Amino acid sequence: MLHSTIVGGSTAKRVIACPASIDMVAKMPSKPSSKYADEGTLLHDAISQILDCKATPESVIGMIHEGITLTQELYDDKIAVALAALDEIDPTKEMEFVVESRVNFGDLLPGVFGSADLLGRIGKKAIVLDWKFGDGVAVEATENEQGMFYAAAAMRTPETQWVFEDVEEIEIIIVQPPMIKRWVTTPKRIAQFEFDLIAAVNGPRTKLESGEHCRWCAAKPTCPKVTGAVDRTLKTDLLRLDAEQIGEHLIQAELLQSWIDDLQALAFEMLEKNVKVPGWKLVAKRGTRQWLKDQNAIDLLGDKAYVTTLISVAQAEKIIGKKKFPSDVAVSVSSGSTLAAESDPRPAVLNLGKQLANLKLI
Repeated sequence: MLHSTIVGGSTAKRVIACPASIDMVAKMPSKPSSKYADEGTLLHDAISQILDCKATPESVIGMIHEGITLTQELYDDKIAVALAALDEIDPTKEMEFVVESRVNFGDLLPGVFGSADLLGRIGKKAIVLDWKFGDGVAVEATENEQGMFYAAAAMRTPETQWVFEDVEEIEIIIVQPPMIKRWVTTPKRIAQFEFDLIAAVNGPRTKLESGEHCRWCAAKPTCPKVTGAVDRTLKTDLLRLDAEQIGEHLIQAELLQSWIDDLQALAFEMLEKNVKVPGWKLVAKRGTRQWLKDQNAIDLLGDKAYVTTLISVAQAEKIIGKKKFPSDVAVSVSSGSTLAAESDPRPAVLNLGKQLANLKLI
């Protein structure tokens, strides 16, 4: 799917906050797609075909995109849950909608466009719905720049203007299985968003600002704002930080880790293309020994060549099927605790021992 190289739904937040990033990103080499992005594309294609009546739920099983297959398990975990969410949003089936609509700003912002997952209308309310099939980062609907981008562009696109004619409300909905997040706003707020977007794209593009929007920015490895954050952090004496400062620095640490990952990926890509990076080279990963032929192991070890182990719960569930798997034969056991932001949807670990100690009960 083509995306605007200037600004699109997924980059609107970054462009408005940091207009200078437009030209910086344009100078960066394009990134190859990841398996997570390819899986997302597969799921978007499948659900769009179902809603557009081009396929049935049964027929999308087995669809393939970039080597990734839509399995029954993936369908149950993502698409079935998303379709159920749509039933919750539109229980009476009165919504008129279109899927995968290419929307743009025409002559107002030439070259700026995007693809809206679902645009719908119920009475005097317009709906902009975005499917989020990734598990990594929880996406909020309130003040969601991607949703506002699609709404503003759709209002300017002749084929989708009908969704917004004389509406009193516009609802931005994020369906990220199993969650549904909703935010109702007004045409006036979308107009303000459009004004901010135009100012960022058509303005001098000199404002350079770091923040949460840097997470997915391709220009991170060379951005002076981010590299400055690296320098400042390296000079910080961790032992002198209090709890509040540690919390603030952990937010920056996510950005810095993302910067490190992108920097390494950029260097790897350059070296693969025979562009020299002083002080660095590509080397082979640690090798693992393999049998030239399976028969060699059998000849050498006889019956001892085969090791039998108990099948895992996940493997058993794939064989039996998630819906048929009994709930009383296995239990989920955490391997320990991990650090997460307060916004993470998972509940905090209850450290009962320390709480009882604080209450002086033990």
